[in-house]
Amino acid sequence: MNPSQTPLSTNSAQPQPSPLSQTTSGPNTLDIVNLRKVFGGRGKGGGVVAVNDVTFSIRRGEVLGLVGESGSGKSTIARLIARLYQPTSGEIRLNGEVVPHKLGGRGLRQLRRRVQMIFQDPYASLNPLHPVSYTLARPLKIHRLARGNTDPQVRVLLERVGLTPALTYAAKRPFELSGGQRQRVGIARALAAQPELILADEPTSALDVSIRLDVMNLMLDLKDQEGLSMLFITHDLAGARYMSDRVAVLYAGTLVEIGPAVQVIDQPQHPYTQLLKSAAPKPDAGLTPDHIEARGEVPDLSTLPPGCPFEPRCPYAMRECKDGLPRMYDVGGEHQARCLLHDPAIKARQAVAGYAP
Repeated sequence: MNPSQTPLSTNSAQPQPSPLSQTTSGPNTLDIVNLRKVFGGRGKGGGVVAVNDVTFSIRRGEVLGLVGESGSGKSTIARLIARLYQPTSGEIRLNGEVVPHKLGGRGLRQLRRRVQMIFQDPYASLNPLHPVSYTLARPLKIHRLARGNTDPQVRVLLERVGLTPALTYAAKRPFELSGGQRQRVGIARALAAQPELILADEPTSALDVSIRLDVMNLMLDLKDQEGLSMLFITHDLAGARYMSDRVAVLYAGTLVEIGPAVQVIDQPQHPYTQLLKSAAPKPDAGLTPDHIEARGEVPDLSTLPPGCPFEPRCPYAMRECKDGLPRMYDVGGEHQARCLLHDPAIKARQAVAGYAP
């Protein structure tokens, strides 16, 4: 289990406790509130809106799957949490503690000990000039988790991710490893910092299909053993369903649906999630899979349409969809969808007209 964590610091020279939210109690490892990222432009007056006022939480020991097509903002959210990007606005809390917008060197180091990333391309994320032992020893030294010889801890890390004999793999360089082995090194590197939260950014998409399940099972086993929380980013609905306790769906930087993984994927309540599900291959459906009609293309993020961003493509679009971004509606249990089809007044009107989407 992780040792107690030091508070994030806003001063790189003198450790200072970060300001805490007035509502810091609760079981969540991560809370993000109205998170927004605009590239270019200034504030809300222009630029590319990559993340649009997104709010969700990750509980302790939970895997939250973040699903959406390319360009939906999934990876940007992970980089905002890890502070590889600076948020335009919004709030990020780790175990109830607000992460300041401005962090010095010490504060960033403390944050990145508590939050670690597993990247999509395991080869690009590893230094090709150094052996595996160097890669795994670096976080131990940077975060002062080892004194003197790091070889015993490197050996333990390699054994935990199934790379044995450890001495053999410790001496190898990335080009001497397969894709699956490189990703296991990436996982070991993330674990070396003893984090509270893992951000897994498409960790299996670059791997052969035959080894994806092995890597996902490894991540789940390590999550259970270490009591980790995880953000699992993917465009693969089947992978999200297998890995996740809950699933959140992004479209054009906006959160459109969130809830228990089985409910969101088996019974999607937002038209975009239904579209994603209809596009997924189903081996038992023959050559005629389910199909949802959708118009047009993904909107330009620099000129998002008024109201719901999916409205230009939605087969159920109504005039009200252009009036403003819909709120999240409860659709059963912890399942929520951002769609006016679940507005009680509109549902009543449609019932009178005999219309059911």
